[in-house]
Amino acid sequence: MRYIYTAIITEENDGKFLVRFPDLDGCVTSGKSIDNAMDMAEDALAGWLCVAEDNGLKIPSPTALKDMSVQKGEYPYLARVDTLKYRQATDTKAVRRNVSLPMWLSKIVEQRKINCSKVLQDALISMIR
Repeated sequence: MRYIYTAIITEENDGKFLVRFPDLDGCVTSGKSIDNAMDMAEDALAGWLCVAEDNGLKIPSPTALKDMSVQKGEYPYLARVDTLKYRQATDTKAVRRNVSLPMWLSKIVEQRKINCSKVLQDALISMIR
């Protein structure tokens, strides 16, 4: 799933940058620079959303940027994540699944040295997009 949420960046007294997502309870992070804070924000956002998806939690609708209230010294920006891409990049542990094939097809696959796992992964990914 693709999501866009408003993040609020605040520069702290120690020079670090705090990032919070007002729409998502507990979704906060920080960075050593604005660039690093934005990277960390996207990672925190994707992680928060993946946990919510996995646990069937209600994901709040994002507040429009124009409706977001910010205080002096706070800077809003739109953070965009794709939880499917995030999962592909971070959840790389393989899980073994048994698949049944007709004998004739299994023989051809073996003769042609076709990687069934790769073919199945590609097909499943194309189906869930």
